[in-house]
Amino acid sequence: MSCEKPQKDVAIISTQFGDMVVEFFDETAPKHVESFKSHAESGYYNGTIFHRVMPGFVIQGGDPNTKGDDKSLYGMGGHAAKFFGVGDENDSTTWDIPAEFNDIKHSHGILSMARSQHPNSGGSQFFVCAGDAAHLDGKYTVFGQVIEGNAIIDQIVSVPRDRRHNPDQRIEMQVRMEKRDK
Repeated sequence: MSCEKPQKDVAIISTQFGDMVVEFFDETAPKHVESFKSHAESGYYNGTIFHRVMPGFVIQGGDPNTKGDDKSLYGMGGHAAKFFGVGDENDSTTWDIPAEFNDIKHSHGILSMARSQHPNSGGSQFFVCAGDAAHLDGKYTVFGQVIEGNAIIDQIVSVPRDRRHNPDQRIEMQVRMEKRDK
């Protein structure tokens, strides 16, 4: 008889300020979770930055364009990690994730998927709530939450930034997956 404890996947988002540990809502937003985990496992997020920081609102990252220096492209890139039926199946740069809106509230530490005006346009960009954002509830897909490192969110959101909410300094991330006891 095995005495092993059940385990869950968590993502570790490492920055110069420290680590945020994220758990996922697999049942609530399975496609978003699968895409994020796949990007994390492939190294897609490594070297990207939190390119949008808005006190009391969000820190946003996950755009591969932020690996470069052209800030005018920040917030414009990224795609789903696999084909979920949105985009051209033969062109991975067009892949998006269909909306999986749910009842989880956008509050401090919540992980949600950024998107354009179209509901089925989630890609690789995500945001972590740095405050309550009730106006996003039911309109953006919540797919996880920070369970360790909430103070890191507050440090990142407080850095000096320009008028487009781009931090003055690069806040690079490395994202890896780990197994933890439930």
